[in-house]
Amino acid sequence: MSAEFAELTQRVLEATQGRLEVVDGAIDCPTFAVSADDLLEVCQTLRDAEGLKFEQLVDLCGVDYLHYGRSEWEGESATEHGFSRAVETVEEGIGNWRGSRFVVVYHLLSVSLNQRLRLKLPVADDELPMVPTVTEIWNGANWFERECFDLFGIVFEGHPDLRRILTDYGFIGHPFRKDFPLEGYVEVRYDPDKGRVVYEPVQLERRVLVPRVIREDHRYLRDQEEA
Repeated sequence: MSAEFAELTQRVLEATQGRLEVVDGAIDCPTFAVSADDLLEVCQTLRDAEGLKFEQLVDLCGVDYLHYGRSEWEGESATEHGFSRAVETVEEGIGNWRGSRFVVVYHLLSVSLNQRLRLKLPVADDELPMVPTVTEIWNGANWFERECFDLFGIVFEGHPDLRRILTDYGFIGHPFRKDFPLEGYVEVRYDPDKGRVVYEPVQLERRVLVPRVIREDHRYLRDQEEA
C-alpha cells in the first residue's frame, strides 16, 4: 500500500467516525463497506469534508453474488490450447458466497484533489432489494440508479423518476441477475395476422453454450508442427 493510499484511507476513516469498514484487497483505490443506514450521511461527508472533496460520482453499479464461485466453463487449462469449452452443468443453488446477494458499488472522484474512492453497500433483502437514493448528493446518480434498477431490480428509495432505462417497455425480469436465463423469458416476433409485434414464451432449449475460438499464433502453430 502506497503512502498516499494509506493517508487517504486514514482521512476517510477519521472524517466518517467509524461508519465505514475497510475492504481488504483493493489495489487501485481505497475501498470501504458502508451500511444503508449510514449511506447518506457518509456520502455527504465524503463530498464536503476538507481533504476529501469527492464532488463527482463517476459510476454506480450493482453486483449479484448468487452464483459466485461456481462455473460451467473450463478456464486456464482450456485457453492454453486455444479454445474454451463448457463442462457439466453445475447443480442449482448458490455458490460459496456467504454475504449479501446484492451489492451496490459507488465510485467517487475528487477533481480538485485528484483522488478516487470506492464504496460498497450490501443490500439486506434479496426479495425486495432497496437502498436510499443519492441523487440529492450527486445529480449524476439519477441515470446510474435507473440502470441499476433496470438490470438488477434494486430499488432506490426516494429516486425522483425510477423507471427502466435500457430494456423495452413491458420487459419481464432483470437481465443482469444471475438467475435470469440467457435466452430470456419471452421472445418477440411480428404477427402479420394481428399486424403488430407479439410476445410469446421462449421456444429455445435451455442448455450450456459451447463456443470455440481457435487462435492462430506462433504458440499453437508450433504445437501443430511438432505433432
